[in-house]
Amino acid sequence: MDPSYRDMLADVANMYYLQEKTQSDIALALGLSRVKVYRLLKEARDAGVVEIIVHRAPSRNDRLERELCRRFGLTDALVLDTAGMEEVDVGRGIGEIGARAVERRLRDGSTIAVYLGRSTYAVVQAIRPGLHRDVRVAQAVGSTLSATRGVDSAIVARQLAAVLGGEGHYLPSPMFADSIEAAIVLRRQPAVEHTLAIARKANLALLGIGNLDPADSALAIASGLSADQLAGMREAGVVGDMGGRVFTVEGGLPEHELTGRVVGLTFEELRCIPAVIAVAFGAAKAGAILGALHTGVIDVLCTDNVAAREVLGDTRTFEVSGNLEGLRGTR
Repeated sequence: MDPSYRDMLADVANMYYLQEKTQSDIALALGLSRVKVYRLLKEARDAGVVEIIVHRAPSRNDRLERELCRRFGLTDALVLDTAGMEEVDVGRGIGEIGARAVERRLRDGSTIAVYLGRSTYAVVQAIRPGLHRDVRVAQAVGSTLSATRGVDSAIVARQLAAVLGGEGHYLPSPMFADSIEAAIVLRRQPAVEHTLAIARKANLALLGIGNLDPADSALAIASGLSADQLAGMREAGVVGDMGGRVFTVEGGLPEHELTGRVVGLTFEELRCIPAVIAVAFGAAKAGAILGALHTGVIDVLCTDNVAAREVLGDTRTFEVSGNLEGLRGTR
């Protein structure tokens, strides 16, 4: 398309959609017929000069939400109903319900601690700008040099601070130190200590739940673990991680040198934050979500109906064994 003609389409579209002029007004201003203006507006849409997006509120499954809250003592659960949705729309829908969960809890002057993850990044992308002022965003776990876009906690924190117009606080540290001793030294660095102190005092935290799939695990990306090492962890009972800290399906926290190398908040520190919002979805994440719920760290879960049904179908054995009640008592 000729650039000058495309510019004309953009001018007509701008007058109609942004300046809210009528087609008759545009025709008079440009010396065109009203029919010609109508055709130009249609051509602008067909050529992609104009994109019209309808923001429909995602459908949710309130029955599964109530059951998740009842079984796990959650403050809130938001379950996306994915019936008839494409995979890309599911990710966008999870981001939207997660964003609304964050927005409802943010206040002027709030502090939010954020973690790495594609799901947390999707939430940040769906946050509406300009809702609050003087919001502080603190990176709750160190960065991953080899992370893909949207996985790294520094990227998530920086974008959230920009969207909210708030103040960002970042960790000049890798997510995993080379050794437990190196991690201790890093945590004592003034800049690291300062940001973690802010994160500990947050009003809410936003995090993802990772599984041990070597093709999709943020833990594997950040730590450099091989597929064989991940398989060994699975054989030892590990089902997932939150911020690099691993857990079993019963919510147990196995001793693992990887956990000692994390530069970030501990689960004990997370439990002191009033609202911890976790975002994860899909059948492949069900085991990790179940284990994460059993840790007693999570207050609000954002997920989809597929994962929720899997999780609820697998909780009976833990309720009978008493593990769930014991873990709830740790909060």
